[in-house]
Amino acid sequence: MASYLVRRLIQMFVVILVASFVAYILFYLAPGGPLQQLAELRSRSTLRLDSGIEERIMKQYELDLYHIPRYLRWLIGFPAGPITIGDQVLFADLEVGCTREGKAQKIFPDGRVEETNCLKPVYLGDLASRRVSNGILRLDFGLSQQILRERPVADLINSRLLPTLLLMGISNLLAIAIALPIGIYSAVKQYSRFDYVVTTVTFFGSAMPTLFLGVMGIMFFAIVFKDLGLPYLPTGLAESNRDTTVPLFGTIIAGSLEDHVWHLLMPVAVLTFVSLTAWSRFVRASMLEVLRQDYVRTARAKGLTEQVVITKHALRNALIPFVTLLAGLLPTIFAGAIITETVFSWPGIGRLYIDALRASDYPVSLAILLITTVLTLLGFLMTDILYTIVDPRIKFS
Repeated sequence: MASYLVRRLIQMFVVILVASFVAYILFYLAPGGPLQQLAELRSRSTLRLDSGIEERIMKQYELDLYHIPRYLRWLIGFPAGPITIGDQVLFADLEVGCTREGKAQKIFPDGRVEETNCLKPVYLGDLASRRVSNGILRLDFGLSQQILRERPVADLINSRLLPTLLLMGISNLLAIAIALPIGIYSAVKQYSRFDYVVTTVTFFGSAMPTLFLGVMGIMFFAIVFKDLGLPYLPTGLAESNRDTTVPLFGTIIAGSLEDHVWHLLMPVAVLTFVSLTAWSRFVRASMLEVLRQDYVRTARAKGLTEQVVITKHALRNALIPFVTLLAGLLPTIFAGAIITETVFSWPGIGRLYIDALRASDYPVSLAILLITTVLTLLGFLMTDILYTIVDPRIKFS
């Protein structure tokens, strides 16, 4: 088991390096960012902008460096100072005759002319004076570029972490606690009235998008109920801005525990229902497959009670495929539910990720994406370990 864990940890490290490099390059090759915003400002503005502002922005965000050194500085904080080889600046060159659009002409000996992009020079003093992070491997994710400019990304993530953990933790625990008994009982009582009801509800829940359920919940439980004078729920956010009087609930003080619970009810209900429908169907299908196995028939033929057959012989084997689903819980609990958090304006990690993508705040987006990748790999590792607990026949060497 120890050798297996060592191999898996090495594989995880390699996968993290490859995934982080690909994500980093793709994000910075994507349209958007500080330079595109500057171009839009120039096209809309009637004022004459400083010609050196583009160069200053590139230096500020290290866009004048090539991808490899910039990636290494983001990953491990190295090289932290000037990038030099002897007296020459590495990854820098200077073209003669650059236009303001960043183009230059190269003339070959045969008279052929080719237009190329100018490569800006990188001077030693520029790098020495910059704020360089210690690298994400040391949990230094750099500074936010757009959402909270010049603020550490780690502080921004920490401010959104608790709401996400509350929302996702409660909804997933409720979904598992309800889905397991419902799926098991529905399989044991196959083709019963209860099974038909559960199958119908789960098919409905699986077919309905989360966005639709969230919008319908806001329309009925927040708007219609309030118009009818019934106890209603808030449309979004994590707490109220002022004290609110709700029928039957009384006066809810802003920022109190009751206020947080009141705001949690609807997004938790939506997420619980969506997860519940998927997991209960999965448990039912897995349980039905196990109940048809020969060893279950043998256990019944030996005279064991139905309760012993279900709990001791069938349930444990039926949970082996279900354990695979648990691998996705760890990254999900951190990353949040992007659609639900957006619909309910919930200040969580999922909504932060969407806001970072819209604003082209690449340090924030990359930090969330990388943490989610690491948690996903850890989830798969934990799943492999849980396999050995659920089924002692599984051994890793």
